[in-house]
Amino acid sequence: MNVQDIVNSVSQKAGLDQATTEKVVGTVFSVLEHEAEGTSVSSFFAQIPGADALARQYDVMGAGAAANSGGGLLSSLQGALGGVLGEKAGALINGIAALKESGLDMAQIRQAGETLIRQAEAAAGPDLTNQVLGQVPSLRSHLGL
Repeated sequence: MNVQDIVNSVSQKAGLDQATTEKVVGTVFSVLEHEAEGTSVSSFFAQIPGADALARQYDVMGAGAAANSGGGLLSSLQGALGGVLGEKAGALINGIAALKESGLDMAQIRQAGETLIRQAEAAAGPDLTNQVLGQVPSLRSHLGL
């Protein structure tokens, strides 16, 4: 199963258009790429062809991440927390902001997150997927899982 299969499945099950789904999946993968450590995340991406490229395309720490947030208090808070807490916290904060800015409500984010995790487990195996997600425990709570 490649990343496009995951995007298609999440799109269908969550009732989202392809572009929005691609952004959600890429954003979650980007958070994992920045926050999960060690060989587990590399092994995880190796099991899902195209996942690392999609993560880079929607890089939550890239130059466009802060610009896409529209400025204002949230952007200032993201920058301050990212600076104080380091890249890892900044990646999660930026990722959550990107998901909320995509126009999805919490029910849609939860449905997309649940489907994404199930598809990732099918592609990379439940043990490896849970190992990677376990390194970013607050991601599950932010996805409403």
